Amino acid sequence: MKAIVVTDQTAGPAGMKLVERPEPQAAINDVVVQVHAAGFVNTELEWPSTWADRAFRDRTPSILGHELAGVVTALGYGTTGLSIGQRVFGLSDWHRDGTLAEYVAMEARNLAPLPGDVDFTVGASLPISGLTAWQGLFQHGRLQAGQSVLAHGAAGAVGSVVTQLAREAGAYVIGTGRAADRQKALDFGANEFVDLGNDTLEDIGGVDLVFDVIGGDIQKRSAALVRAGGTLVTVVAPTDVRPADGLTVDFVVEADRVQLSEIVQRVRDGRLRPNIGKVSPLDDAVATFNSTERRAGKTVIRVRP
Repeated sequence: MKAIVVTDQTAGPAGMKLVERPEPQAAINDVVVQVHAAGFVNTELEWPSTWADRAFRDRTPSILGHELAGVVTALGYGTTGLSIGQRVFGLSDWHRDGTLAEYVAMEARNLAPLPGDVDFTVGASLPISGLTAWQGLFQHGRLQAGQSVLAHGAAGAVGSVVTQLAREAGAYVIGTGRAADRQKALDFGANEFVDLGNDTLEDIGGVDLVFDVIGGDIQKRSAALVRAGGTLVTVVAPTDVRPADGLTVDFVVEADRVQLSEIVQRVRDGRLRPNIGKVSPLDDAVATFNSTERRAGKTVIRVRP
């Protein structure tokens, strides 16, 4: 099968290669999925799990990507809950070969059924962005109706989902980003927008929840805006930044079948709009990832036409 692999931790995107690899086999509780579309996060090249297994042993050449939508083609021993021929989408284990390949073997529990009226490209765009937003807002941020949310990167892949889910939950959302992102963030439902290059972040006053995808100085300044009893939720971890009278939660997103089903249902009924940017075929994926063009929204690779 074709797959995109990396072997050199210092090479960055230039070290990606499209190669032939053996098709994977299903282990206990696994399924093999024929990948139709896959997502990729640029920071994967900085994750220790891309380069080493849980015992810290070198696992290169490793196949990139952890989001997918496709069709189940094989079941491992003991696998339940899914069937051969079923359309699925989900999030693969960080330490295993990934989804930028024609086939992937992964734990069945990390997949959810993909309804027939949802395109594979849409399905592949949802797992990381959707689960990150869902878990950050509701599990870690304990968001309640009537609260206020500062959503950084509100026009991006994660931030746009944060904005939409928070608005649906009855929150007032202040989005941030570059000046060029203003209209897109407002279109996704932000009540206000702060241009981080020109506006003063502190002018917004206090908020109940900060959803941070930036880190650094913006994270520190945002922590000072958290009201008493509020929460700074960040995916830029670990961090020692703490609000004066609130909590900081840094977390790594986890696969969850129930949450994936909730997210895709919102797409089906129009409550959630996917934020898909560039879509490229697998043969052009390496060039896409090496491009210096700014990519707004989720980059999705169509593995099968």
